[in-house]
Amino acid sequence: MENKMVDLSIVIPVYNEEKNIPILYNKLNEVIQSLKLSYEIVFADDGSKDNTIRNIEALQDKDNKVKLIQFRKNFGKSYALYEGFKNATGKIIITMDGDLQDDPNEIPRFLEAIKNYDVVVGWKFRRKDPLTKTIPSKIANYTNRKATKLSIHDMNCGFKAYKSEAAKSLKLYGDMHRYIPALLAEKGFKVGEIKITHHKRKYGKSKYGFGRLSRGLFDFMTIRFLTNYSNRPLHFFGGIGIALGTIGFLMELYALYLKVFLGELFLTHISLIIFGFILILMGLQLISIGLLGEMIVKNNNVTNYEVKRKIGF
Repeated sequence: MENKMVDLSIVIPVYNEEKNIPILYNKLNEVIQSLKLSYEIVFADDGSKDNTIRNIEALQDKDNKVKLIQFRKNFGKSYALYEGFKNATGKIIITMDGDLQDDPNEIPRFLEAIKNYDVVVGWKFRRKDPLTKTIPSKIANYTNRKATKLSIHDMNCGFKAYKSEAAKSLKLYGDMHRYIPALLAEKGFKVGEIKITHHKRKYGKSKYGFGRLSRGLFDFMTIRFLTNYSNRPLHFFGGIGIALGTIGFLMELYALYLKVFLGELFLTHISLIIFGFILILMGLQLISIGLLGEMIVKNNNVTNYEVKRKIGF
């Protein structure tokens, strides 16, 4: 049986946030209850090894608005968000981090802004993070703005508001949660931004740093490919393959012309012949990759994560 729709879903991916969970829950309740909205709080636990699960279970025992999605191990934030979106029943979905750095008092401002957009992104314009987190973030955001032409200052900010149809249109994996605004803009959804208050982390450790920057950049390149060619990879690889193959074929024709009409020996132009042959082979390989990609797209129903259990749904 389908769950009844509520006004607001708060989706919170968490990983080893045992001390933050009870405090965040109390702050959320205080803010949302003042808004007189029906709501749910969905915690998506990404394989925590501390007492995060135990603390969420304790909250769920006394409040049926608290819901839990527990992964079997740490699969990453993208999968936690994806599963949270799938199970959320809110007309509006707000995501935030579980580390108390996002301020629940900003929720009313998000709800006001989302009236004019499909997704609203928070901008932590006065960040309270160490340099190991802010520098990679500045590099990534600058690159993203230049590449996507999307004027969002903090694309990876975890504090966002979505209309339900926008959130549920996303299929996230890898580190693609970092580029959600770009993904939604490519789909035609309207993206907005508001400045938000950001707090210093009090408990636990940050999971971000320079090591994740390179992975994020590779995922960005993947996104640029997928948004344009995810349903037609043969158009991309096949186009390049045909171009290379054609150039190689013309080189071979030119070598043949020199032999037949000018009487020059093939050995005189052996490098031209070999290079043309290599281009033809590369073209055939790329066309084959495109065909393989088409086959993969047709069978792209594989789930790369495992949910251990769900509570409260």
